[in-house]
Amino acid sequence: MHDVIVVGARCAGAPTAMLLARKGYKVLLVDRATFPSDIPHGHFIHRHGPRRLARWSLLDRIAQTCPAVTSTVVDLGDFPLVGTGLEIDGVALGHGPRRAVLDKILGDAAVEAGADLRQGFTVESLTTDGDRITGIRGRTSRGALIAESAFIVVGADGRRSRVARFVKAPEYERYPTAMCWYFSYWSGVEPRGVEIYFRRGDAIFVFPTSDALLGVFIGWPIDRLPAIRADIEGRFMAALDEIPELAARIRSGRREESFRGASDMPHFYRKPYGPGWALVGDAGCHKDPILALGVCDAFRDVDLLTDALDEGLSGRRPIDEALHDYEQRRNELSMAEYRENLHLARFQPLPDETYRLRAALREDPHATRQFFLARQGMIPRESFFNPDNLQRLMARCAVC
Repeated sequence: MHDVIVVGARCAGAPTAMLLARKGYKVLLVDRATFPSDIPHGHFIHRHGPRRLARWSLLDRIAQTCPAVTSTVVDLGDFPLVGTGLEIDGVALGHGPRRAVLDKILGDAAVEAGADLRQGFTVESLTTDGDRITGIRGRTSRGALIAESAFIVVGADGRRSRVARFVKAPEYERYPTAMCWYFSYWSGVEPRGVEIYFRRGDAIFVFPTSDALLGVFIGWPIDRLPAIRADIEGRFMAALDEIPELAARIRSGRREESFRGASDMPHFYRKPYGPGWALVGDAGCHKDPILALGVCDAFRDVDLLTDALDEGLSGRRPIDEALHDYEQRRNELSMAEYRENLHLARFQPLPDETYRLRAALREDPHATRQFFLARQGMIPRESFFNPDNLQRLMARCAVC
């Protein structure tokens, strides 16, 4: 009998198991994959993600596998706004480790904390006692059927979560897929931090990753998917050619892998708990990767969930009450960015104030640095986005 069974051992499940095991709970972590194992997902960790890795004593391990990103270029079709020195107390803006690297580090940390990791284990169903989930039933890689029981089962098994389907977790704030994405990796290209380019018909996201490679991700409105699929490389390179300087750099390098794509990316929240079960990561909230929120939001929700489970399992609070607060807190912390992300994924126009502020920052590197630090949550948001500061910046801008 386990305290917790976690289904899915990647960027949501592994740290959930790790943190619970560090608190002394008996945790079983299962995944159908064997690690290291790559998946076709985005993998840039920014905003509050690096700080959490540092707090979990894992950031140094990540930093050994890929460059720290301390600069950014954001071009919304007006001009490239460049921010540099984006580091606070030794924690950089971001890191972009490949998922095979990241998930292996997280899984190893869970095992070091005392969790039991079973790889190559496919969960086929959950076990129940009336309305309550009591455990899992699944098969090993050799086909042996095994059942395990626990006080609570956590689904950290992605947007197509088998746990969520089994318990019929209700969905809300659901919207259909807005974009399709293709990406690959280049060698021999000098990185310039994380680069973001928005045009009317595409979005380009570039960052350094493991093995001295540069990841290049391009997204288009979902209704363009048939045309993109018909000529992936041609459409990909044509989008890069809209940014001549970037295209020249990429073309000077060598593409090291085939193109990979994603076109099934609905936006939704799921109710993340019920009798004997909980959800975390993409299983509980999924969105388009246009703001690269997936991994860092998974880390945030892991912290929220493990605190709630600790309160319930320890008897300090009724577990249903603690998990109710987990859902409320998750939604409070994520809803504004969730809706901003949806707005961008639909290629809807940005407010005029966005462009006016960028123009005001263009010739002020210090203010630009503060803008990006605040935007990323690396310093208090209100330290930059307060009426007095914004009014002062706008007053200096001759074009506003």
